[in-house]
Amino acid sequence: MKVAFTSSTGEVIDQHFGMADGFHVWEIGPDEAHFLETLRVGSHGDDEEDRIGARADALLDCAIVYTMQIGGPAAAKLVARKIHPMKTNTEVSVAEIVGRLQEVLKGNPPPWLRKAMNKDQTASFLDE
Repeated sequence: MKVAFTSSTGEVIDQHFGMADGFHVWEIGPDEAHFLETLRVGSHGDDEEDRIGARADALLDCAIVYTMQIGGPAAAKLVARKIHPMKTNTEVSVAEIVGRLQEVLKGNPPPWLRKAMNKDQTASFLDE
């Protein structure tokens, strides 16, 4: 699954979702994890709603976004796009979070994480 981090360096989660100029995206599985890309986001207008929407749209392939802080409207926009926001409140190492996620994925992930992992694989009986 793809996971994005708000980080100025790619090493530590140290930015607010709405203020981040880019997102460091990783592919994380139970046995393997690697950095994929850095998604840069521009200003996308003067309206905060437009900026938040543009950030959320840039992250559509991601299942989870780890950020130091995120406001309610931004979190709601992510959830509406089936992206799970995770707020750390303090600076946390990206490597530490990647390791924790891998350990959880090796066991029995909680329901919210199973849902995030399968966000693109949800099919209704009408699709079959």
